[in-house]
Parts: sequence; C-alpha cells; structure tokens
Amino acid sequence: MLATLKEVTAIAKETKTAVGSFNTPTLECLLAVLHAAEEKNVPVIVAHAQCHESVAHLDDIGPVMIELAKRAKVKVCVHLDHGEDYDYCKRAIDMGFTSVMIDYSIRPYEENVSGTAEVVAYAHAHGCDVEAELGALPSREGGAGGTEVKKEDLYTKPELVPDFLERTGVDALAIAFGTAHGIYKTKPILNMDIISAVRKISDIPLVMHGGSGISHEEYREVIRRGINKINYYSYMSYAGYAKAQETVEETPADFFHNLAFAAECAMKTNVAQTLAVFSGGAAD
Repeated sequence: MLATLKEVTAIAKETKTAVGSFNTPTLECLLAVLHAAEEKNVPVIVAHAQCHESVAHLDDIGPVMIELAKRAKVKVCVHLDHGEDYDYCKRAIDMGFTSVMIDYSIRPYEENVSGTAEVVAYAHAHGCDVEAELGALPSREGGAGGTEVKKEDLYTKPELVPDFLERTGVDALAIAFGTAHGIYKTKPILNMDIISAVRKISDIPLVMHGGSGISHEEYREVIRRGINKINYYSYMSYAGYAKAQETVEETPADFFHNLAFAAECAMKTNVAQTLAVFSGGAAD
C-alpha cells in the first residue's frame, strides 16, 4: 500500500527500528525489495536515484514503482533519491511519488537552504514529503566519483541543524558521519557522536546514506543513536551481479530471463537479511 515518508519513518521511530530505502532501477530490483518486505512484514522505501536516469528513465520506471507499491501488502513509500535539481524533483512529485530528496549538500550552505526550501514549498503543496542533506558523502550515489568535497564538509555540523530545519521545513534530514556511497575499499570510520548530537537538538527523522557494507553491530548502534531511515543499494546490487555471473559460468548458453530471475532471487535474499537487521533481529 502506498505510504508517505512521514508514515514509514514514524513507524520506525515508534518501534526503535530503521526503515530500509532501496534503489530500484530495474524491475528485478523492485520485485526483490517488495517481495522481501512482504516476507518480513515491514514497511519499506523503494527509490529511484537521478543518477540512474541513464539506466531507467524516471518516466518509465516511476509509474511501475507507484503501481506495485499500491498493490503491496505492506506500507511502501515511493521516493526520489538524490534529486539534483528542482525540475527533476517536480517531475517525480507530479508523477505521484510520495517523497523526494533534494540534494544540494555539496553547494554552499545558503544555496542548500534556499534551493531546498523551494522544493519543499512545491512538494508540500502537492502532498509530498521532502528529505534533504547536511554534510556531503565523498562519492556520489552509485559509488562513482563526483564533485570534490572539502574534508571539513564531509561531516554534518550539528550546530547548523536548527537553522536549516526552520528555514527549509524538510520532513527528514540525511546527515554525514563517515559513510560513503558504493563498495567500501577500506573499513569506514564512523563518528556516531554526530548522530547523538543532532538527535539531542531535533526530533526530525534522521537518514543514513551509504548504508551498504556496514556491520550488523554498527547498524544497530546507529539506530540506537537515532537513525530512522537507512539507504542501501550497492551490496544488494552486487549480490545480483555475483549470482548472474555465477549463473553464466555454470550455464554459458541460456535464456536471459533465467539470468535475470537468478539475480532477482539473490537480491531478495540480501534485502530480506538486511531488513531483518534494520528491524532489530539477526540476519537469517
């Protein structure tokens, strides 16, 4: 059933868990996430990142995401992840997405505030929630290198949070505390005190980006400190890739649909294990 970002994060806060947000640029990704969420009976967020436009056009994948979310047996928020400009966010809002993220985090603070407030005004007028980000991750969504970020800007400055929230009116805030997008080459060093510091001064739902590759204990700790939404994609996607590669090696000549289904099943297993951890349990 279609749900808003505020609805699913409220459930996470009440149950002291985190709602998982998964990018779904292909039908196999989308089905893997929805079936895993139904299996675990937990709310979930399916997301389309603007950087995946070359893989799946918003106009193609967006309506499918919305329709399948409506049919799901659990609450599903349909979210635009890392919207890079007002017009792209507007397209998702007009299409029926229940949440958008406007990511001006690499811009100067005042530009982040004014640009985010512009998106919030349009989104709220159309019944859509908005996520924004303070602090910037060292690589763009999808793990690719992006605009160079100064070291001092890699972590959220808690003292800026009250002003940012008051002037933008966002419904969720992504904070930077040492994670990165993509596959980690070295173990990340997380400054979890930033989570605690932000949580002390605000009750806003807090978001962790770059959630793939973090240990189960670290997931539990960030949730305990106040993270309510965790973005996860890279390791799910890699699980599908690895299974597809294995399938090709085992059966060099076969139909593509068998390859796609094998990848979907592997991603579903990965998502189900991840959702179990986000919900306070152990991975199956």
